[in-house]
Amino acid sequence: MDLGLTALELARIQFAFTVSFHIIFPAISIGLASFLAVLEWRWLKTQDPVYRDLFKFWIKIFALAFGMGVVSGVVMSYQFGTNWSEFSRVAGSVTGPLLAYEVLTAFFLEAGFLGIMLFGWDRVGPKTHFFATVMVALGTCISMFWILSSNSWMQTPQGFIIENGIIMPQDWFAIVFNPSFPYRLLHMGIAAFLVSALLVAATAAWHLLKGRRDALVKKSFSMAMWMILVLAPLQVIVGDFHGLNTREYQPAKIAAIEGHWETNRGEGMPLYLFGIPDMEAEETKYAIGIPNLGSLILTHSMDGEVQGLKDFAPEDRPNSLVVFWSFRIMVGLGMLMLLMALAGLILRKTGRFYEARWLHRFAFFMGPSGFIALLAGWFTTEVGRQPWVVYGVMRTRDALSPVSAEQVGLTLIIFVVVYCVVFGVGIYYMLKMMHKGPEFIHARPHTEGEVIRASKRPMSTFEQNEEDDRAQRDQENNK
Repeated sequence: MDLGLTALELARIQFAFTVSFHIIFPAISIGLASFLAVLEWRWLKTQDPVYRDLFKFWIKIFALAFGMGVVSGVVMSYQFGTNWSEFSRVAGSVTGPLLAYEVLTAFFLEAGFLGIMLFGWDRVGPKTHFFATVMVALGTCISMFWILSSNSWMQTPQGFIIENGIIMPQDWFAIVFNPSFPYRLLHMGIAAFLVSALLVAATAAWHLLKGRRDALVKKSFSMAMWMILVLAPLQVIVGDFHGLNTREYQPAKIAAIEGHWETNRGEGMPLYLFGIPDMEAEETKYAIGIPNLGSLILTHSMDGEVQGLKDFAPEDRPNSLVVFWSFRIMVGLGMLMLLMALAGLILRKTGRFYEARWLHRFAFFMGPSGFIALLAGWFTTEVGRQPWVVYGVMRTRDALSPVSAEQVGLTLIIFVVVYCVVFGVGIYYMLKMMHKGPEFIHARPHTEGEVIRASKRPMSTFEQNEEDDRAQRDQENNK
């Protein structure tokens, strides 16, 4: 089976494919777990049944995403032994314990309380159930902590020595809290919450467009838009600090992201909005930029110096074409998120928040943007690290197992087919549940007929509520 690619290239494609599938499910789990904790807290505090009904709807989406995340994560981890055994042999004394800590502290915590969270309603007390929900939410964040610590160490390795070609840990505090870890943890955490907020907002927007104006839909839309309004600008700030950190510790990655080949000396570096980096010609063609803005963003100075790609040996340069555009996709979508949140804030002030159909369309089409931005960000991070698997210490080609291109190619094809079938069905079912939307269980309307109207003909409930309001006003006028 000759695919025209080397075993190294196929192994990288396989890992990129499986991790791209995997990362979207933990992102949903991390954000929705905290959202569920907030919903249950609000229900306990106010006894408003709307929060409980929303909890019972979104916990179904969470459970499905959590299950698919676990399955895809287990499969992905096996590749460290099958395709990247040299990486495991050389760096396993650092990455192995970090991943083990994730299982011991996070996975067991999630698994221990997940059953109570999913099936504990009316079986345990309200406070006990809320505690279980909080523990699951905490577990997802702890899991993210250890995974990001391991990956960040590969980006900015610290606290180790090399003995007989093996990386040996020396300072675990320096390993865990390596220089890029705090910024990447915050960046990923905010991204996960944005993924879920955009998902909730898009689901509610769909039902607003279909005519539903009940409390379940309005509350979902309002809470999600508030979350996006808080997180989108915060992500910009965290991203700026992350960029400064990357410039200090991974200057070649920054040069590739910006598409700059020459180090600017004595003059400001422009920010390229458009361009096509050419790795062979060592130039960015058709570049359109804003003078000095690149230096201002990366050095906080109008004429700050930023290294160009030509300062690095050709074999040490990341693929600028990939990271140049993946970074701009991420940032562009982030700006659209911020724009949508600000538009929502203005419409709240004018009283048209639930009636502005253009905002609802905007929110609906922005639903997938969190996933796209997340994947674009990870592509920027991982492709930008190349050609290193442990930055500056171990090259990716040296981490490969002694496997043939035919072996990796065959397993890649199997992965693609199985993933598309299994996770395609899961995603379809998730979308089907969101299409149906949250239903009234404990909140108004109460009768079976009204529940059917709310879920299948949402406009009828809205019209019925208007008729009830008019009848009540007529009775008050007659009195």
